[in-house]
Amino acid sequence: MRGICGLLLTVLICVGCTRTWLMDAPPQILAPYYPNPVFVQARDPIILWENLVDVVDNYFKIASESPVRDLGGVVTEGKLDTRPKIGATLLEPWHRDSADQYSRLEATLQTIRRRAEVQVSPREGGYWVSVLVFKELEDLAAPTGATTSSATFRNDSTLNRVESPIGEAEVHAGWISLGRDTALEQRIVEEIGARFGVVPAATVPEGISAPSEK
Repeated sequence: MRGICGLLLTVLICVGCTRTWLMDAPPQILAPYYPNPVFVQARDPIILWENLVDVVDNYFKIASESPVRDLGGVVTEGKLDTRPKIGATLLEPWHRDSADQYSRLEATLQTIRRRAEVQVSPREGGYWVSVLVFKELEDLAAPTGATTSSATFRNDSTLNRVESPIGEAEVHAGWISLGRDTALEQRIVEEIGARFGVVPAATVPEGISAPSEK
């Protein structure tokens, strides 16, 4: 009995001595950071747009395009929208929409989807390219595998009636917004920057302004 008590006391002393070391956060390693929006230099708007589509297509399927056009010396703005994509899990390493291991683990444990918007604004000498990636969590009325007492107790909502069939349907029905996925934004911006020779900043600057979500 005394031996067990002595062993427990030794373990508690060791834990107390190492508590500070266990709770200390590891040193943060700052990765190179690409500003978002990023400024790229391109003379031909067609080549610019083809490269943007080629990069985004590696992560999402394109839903709609409004390319940059040169109309008699006047260059218009461009916008690209993608279809929502269910997040890649740990068992799907060939999909690239989950930017890191945490995102893959999160998508493995629950249903996550993402969609992207790319906005291009012409400026003197080049273009400002803004990449926005929005992340959403599936919102279910009840667990999909719950079958107990389903015949007697109903937890789902009442019948939804469409009052006005004219107009756009709600895109985010059944999904909860989780904000922006900046890790995936950085990966896409990095690939765009690499194609146009954009050099990233050394570290993440403090107080940098985020691109507009409008």
